[in-house]
Amino acid sequence: MPELYYIDTMGCQMNERDSETIAGVLQSLGLRPTDDPQVARVAILNTCAVREKPEHKVFSKLGDWAKLKRARPELVIGVCGCVAQVMADEIRARAPYVDLILGPRNLSALRAGVERALSDDRCAICVTDPDELPDDHQPAARTPGVSAFVNVTYGCDNFCAYCVVPYARGREVSRPAGDILAEVQEVVAEGYREVTLLGQNVNSYRDPHSGAGFPDLLRAVGAVEGLWRLRFTTSHPKDCSESLLRAMAGTPAACEHLHLPIQAGADEVLARMGRGYTYAHYKSLVDLAREIVPGLAVTTDVMVGFPGETEEQFERTLAAFAEIRFDQAFMFKYSDRPGTAAEAMPEKVPEPVKQSRLQRLVALQNEIGRAVNAAQEGQVFEVLVEGRDGKSPEKWRGRTRGNKLMVFSGGQDRAGKLVAVRAVRGFLWGYLGEEDAMA
Repeated sequence: MPELYYIDTMGCQMNERDSETIAGVLQSLGLRPTDDPQVARVAILNTCAVREKPEHKVFSKLGDWAKLKRARPELVIGVCGCVAQVMADEIRARAPYVDLILGPRNLSALRAGVERALSDDRCAICVTDPDELPDDHQPAARTPGVSAFVNVTYGCDNFCAYCVVPYARGREVSRPAGDILAEVQEVVAEGYREVTLLGQNVNSYRDPHSGAGFPDLLRAVGAVEGLWRLRFTTSHPKDCSESLLRAMAGTPAACEHLHLPIQAGADEVLARMGRGYTYAHYKSLVDLAREIVPGLAVTTDVMVGFPGETEEQFERTLAAFAEIRFDQAFMFKYSDRPGTAAEAMPEKVPEPVKQSRLQRLVALQNEIGRAVNAAQEGQVFEVLVEGRDGKSPEKWRGRTRGNKLMVFSGGQDRAGKLVAVRAVRGFLWGYLGEEDAMA
């Protein structure tokens, strides 16, 4: 019977894609997946350092795995991802039983590291070189379903004052367009019908051979035969161009969804963050995007309580949300990240104030999200069906082109198909619908 591996993935879609590579490497060594770490021979924690809470979860999880290691000393424990990169020394100090510590740019060392750890349980390996070029040719065990992730860039050059990503994932590197197209063709041949192109800032993509930018890449990927839907994340406002928006509008596979982080509504806060745009510029981008791409869903990221944020400045964030009316928002409190410029900034906002501001913003956005979806009741949406709904197995679930969840009643054998569905009721989370027989 083959030995088993377990992967716990935290954080963003890039970590999800990295975990597919980790799984592919482990399977190439003859291991098979399990959802129970207690029976695993190899357990990998793929970590996130963007915010403080996931970082705390890392050491809590490692504490649980320490008990497994004491019971089964042969267990191989690995830590990958952003926490491995920025806190390798602390991991070694607080969790000396960890066998492998690999930064996100160093997964090429995983195979040899696991092989050594399996043969020598006292062998500890730590590779955290943020400047190493990622190896795109490792095996990947992709998550089953209709959608696949494909990296287009690695790392980030923006160095926003609050963000640890450039330190955790290194400086920005773009993949050759030919390699990206080959990977998209590969996943489509495997049966995936939707692809999401991933990068910390896809707008700054440049083909290292031709110099072509992201709009050209979007068009080229959208032309891949058999690809039904194309998404990308994330877009930085300072680099979001009219040419990109027109490429979206002119590429039938490109979905009508733009994730455009705003982070704050006050220009003074945006300047301290180092974001490189004003609220007026951001608002003009959203207006232009909605004009060029009809039916566009706009989602965002926002942070409250950045150092020095006053009540009046926070209220401008509330006003921005009321004015723009996002379809959805990922909302967070500021937390210090080690090594970032904001960590040393004075005038830290007290925790109770941050919590209160977050609650007020969440309440406003929830009201807006419900209203936006309720206003679309009666509309017919194209839904890419993922499978049966977990809470209502008699119904199907899938996503609209605007990336909204649709749970609906319909015919048989709908999984993996495009189905026209009429939204009957709109909720904060999406829609309840019925398959539209007239479409």
